[in-house]
Amino acid sequence: MRHLLMPDLNNRADLKLSPDHALTDEQQQLVDRIEAFCLKNEGDRPGAVFVLQGAAGTGKSIVMNSAFARVRQRAAAKDGNALSGQSMVFLVNHPEMIKLYRRIAEGVPCLRKRDYERPTSFINQARKTGQKTDIVFIDEAHLLLSRRDAYNRFLQDNQLEEILRISRIVVMVFDPCQVLKFKSFWDEAALRRILGGRHVEVEHLTRQFRMQAHADVIGWIDAFCHQRLLPLPAPQPFDFQIFEDAQALYDAIRAHEAELGLCRMVATYDYPYVLDGQDHFITEGRFHLRWDRSLPQERLPWAERPDTIDEVGSVYTVQGFDLNYIGLILGPSVDYDPEIDKIILHTACYQDSAAFAGQSAVENPAAAKEQIMLNALNVLMTRPVRGLYIYASRPALHQRLKVLWQQRSAL
Repeated sequence: MRHLLMPDLNNRADLKLSPDHALTDEQQQLVDRIEAFCLKNEGDRPGAVFVLQGAAGTGKSIVMNSAFARVRQRAAAKDGNALSGQSMVFLVNHPEMIKLYRRIAEGVPCLRKRDYERPTSFINQARKTGQKTDIVFIDEAHLLLSRRDAYNRFLQDNQLEEILRISRIVVMVFDPCQVLKFKSFWDEAALRRILGGRHVEVEHLTRQFRMQAHADVIGWIDAFCHQRLLPLPAPQPFDFQIFEDAQALYDAIRAHEAELGLCRMVATYDYPYVLDGQDHFITEGRFHLRWDRSLPQERLPWAERPDTIDEVGSVYTVQGFDLNYIGLILGPSVDYDPEIDKIILHTACYQDSAAFAGQSAVENPAAAKEQIMLNALNVLMTRPVRGLYIYASRPALHQRLKVLWQQRSAL
C-alpha cells in the first residue's frame, strides 16, 4: 500500500493538460494536423473550422492545449514563418477550467495567462474595438451560449456565430453529450447549420485515456446513461462498487483520499442549492455533507483543493477534470421501473432550475430535460481514473443495484 503521506497526484489536471505532458502517437499526430490546418488556412481565406470530437476522457483537452502552445509559439517567433505575428486566443467557458489553464500558462514560456479568456468577454471586447482575431481555440464549445443571456452579459443570439464573425480560423472541441443547460443547448444539427458554407474538417478521438477500466465498465455506464441497467461488470483493476449506505461510501472515499489524493464525492443535482453565501447540505440517512461552495477567489479549482473532500461536488465543479475515485450519490431524480426494466427520470426532482430556464425556445422540452439529466449523469460517471462507487437514493433503484451487486459478488 502507498504510504499515507505520499498521495498519488499523477492525475492532477495541471500536469495532464500541460503542453509538456507526453502525448501518445495518436495525440501527437492530431496536434500536427491542427498545426497544419492553421498553416494551410493562414491566408485571406476566412471561416475555416477544425472540429475535434470524442467522448469524455478521450484526451481532447490535452490535444487542444498542446496544439495551441505549438501554434502560439509559431506566432510569437520573429522568424518569418507563416504564422508569425498572428493573433490568437484560447476560449474557455468553464470558470473552474479557466483557472487551471491560466495556472498551466504560468509555467510554459510560450503561453501567457491572458491568452485564455471567457467567450463573453472576448466577444464583447471585439464588438467594442472592432478587432478580429486570426486563430481562436475553443475548449468545450458545447458550453457556448446558444441564445441571448443578459445575466452573463451576452446580448446577441449565439456565441459560436459571434466568434466565427470575429475570427479567421477556429479550432474547437464539441461533444453534444456534455450539454447541460437549455441556454447552451447544442446538437449535431445545430452545429452543422451554423458551420454551413465554411471549410470544415472533423476529427474523432475514440480511445479512452481517463478510466483505467475494461470495455464492460464503459459499456455499463453508457447503457445506464441510455436508461438501460446491465449486470455489473466482473471484478477488474478498475474498482467499481455499489453501496447500500451513503456514509459508508463516503468513508471509503475519504480512505482513498488519504492514500491517493484526488478522490471526491459528487451527486446528481437533486438537492436544494442556491448561491446565497450559506452552506447547503445533502442528507441521505446518516450521511450529511454540504454542497460545494462557490469560491471564485480560490486559485485551485474545486476538484483539486484538499478541503473539498468535506464537500459534495456537482456536475459543474467536476466537468473536465480527472479524479482518482468518485463517490456518486444518485439522488431522487434517478429511479428504476422494474416492470419495464428501465432507468426512469423524475424531472420535477431535478433542482438545477438554471438548466431548464428558457425551455419555451426548445423543441420538445420534456425530452430535452431528460437528455440534459442523462448528459449530467454521463459527466459524473466518467470522471474517475481508478474507481467509481455508487449509492442510489430511490428505493427501487437502490434495491435493483443491491441485487446486481449481490449477483456479482457471488461470482
